[in-house]
Amino acid sequence: MARSRHDASFTIVAPCCNESEAIHPFSQELVRVLTKLELDYTIVLVDDGSSDNTADLIGDIARHNPRVIPLFLSRNFGHQIALTAGFDAARDADAVIVMDSDLQHPPEVIEQLVQGWEAGGDVVMAVRQVSKSLSWFKRFTSSMFYWVFNVLSDTRIEPGVADFYLLSRPAHSAIRQFPERRRFLRGLIHWIGFERKYVEYVSPARVSGYSKYTVARMIAFATDGVLAFSSRPIRIATRLGIGIAGLGVVYLVYVLARAFLLRDLATGWGSLMAVLLVLGGVQLTFIGLIGEYIARIFEEAKSRPLYLLREEPNGHHAKPNPTQSANPT
Repeated sequence: MARSRHDASFTIVAPCCNESEAIHPFSQELVRVLTKLELDYTIVLVDDGSSDNTADLIGDIARHNPRVIPLFLSRNFGHQIALTAGFDAARDADAVIVMDSDLQHPPEVIEQLVQGWEAGGDVVMAVRQVSKSLSWFKRFTSSMFYWVFNVLSDTRIEPGVADFYLLSRPAHSAIRQFPERRRFLRGLIHWIGFERKYVEYVSPARVSGYSKYTVARMIAFATDGVLAFSSRPIRIATRLGIGIAGLGVVYLVYVLARAFLLRDLATGWGSLMAVLLVLGGVQLTFIGLIGEYIARIFEEAKSRPLYLLREEPNGHHAKPNPTQSANPT
């Protein structure tokens, strides 16, 4: 079925966390591009518990532009949950465009995303090209993440994709059916299938501030991504454990042979301690891996709200919002 931007409504979802220096330039550039493209648009700015005056600036932007819907989370719930809150607010859109609010995702690319949607794509993803403005550490960790994820996961994602994409109404409705709390939306978007298209972009230099993804957060994000889409780490741990146990049996046969046949067994404290430390470390690692899966089961079983709003867009105080994303109506 043919699609036309002139007969559709678009909602742009942009999470914001401590973006006081970038939020005004971002909103101005975004509105300029959307107006140029003559789109019927709504912008959802989600304040993810900022500790600076980002929330006040978002409120100011919304007061001057009725097409802007401000959402204020009661605390910092994280980037993926902030996107989920934006998805819930965008339920009536014909297409939803997700992007960051720090201008690392150029608003000019929206035109290519819309063109991909008009050409029949239900999921149009922007793929970041390698840029010299990125540090070698960022390039290395990014490439390693995609490699590890694609090796361990049954769901493959294209290297370089970010949370910068367009979802058609069916794809958006599908994503909102997922109730899980440890979210890795890039993986979910690939898991749902649908017709996918890709556009390329180059991330510009940061306008101000710094990346909110520290090394610890990147590791946690990568862990969530792998564990949410694969039980393969558990299977690898099991096979590795069986392999180590097999080597232990071979070593035991060797020790018994030396003891009873050659009677020249030489005991060594160093070798004994080395074996104990290796086996102990492997066991603790596997226990920790199992604990990560159990912790995620525990979080899902509690069924706490995905997020809470500090106040509704109309100014009323928010009520708990447990699983809106699981109800696409």
